[in-house]
Amino acid sequence: MAKTTEWPVRLILVEEDGTTRARVELDTGTQELTGHGRARCSPGDQDVPVIGDELAAGRAMKDLAGQLIRLADHDLAGVGAAPPGHERRRTVYGWTSEPA
Repeated sequence: MAKTTEWPVRLILVEEDGTTRARVELDTGTQELTGHGRARCSPGDQDVPVIGDELAAGRAMKDLAGQLIRLADHDLAGVGAAPPGHERRRTVYGWTSEPA
């Protein structure tokens, strides 16, 4: 039988003094996770706010993705189905995660 689940996601962007900060909030119904990202315009670059938004939002989502994968690894270990070597540090999408 097919199952459909919807997880609400909220993305907040704040730009101040050439720095954009992003916060992405995810509610899975059992967990609430928050990812963070930041982008800064270099002094010599043209200030294009949408680029800062894209970079900060992408980095926040990348942070959130890493958290979800670490949570899944932890849950897999809890049911005895952890992938081989899950005790070691691993890199997920360029982010290093510590074992739970």
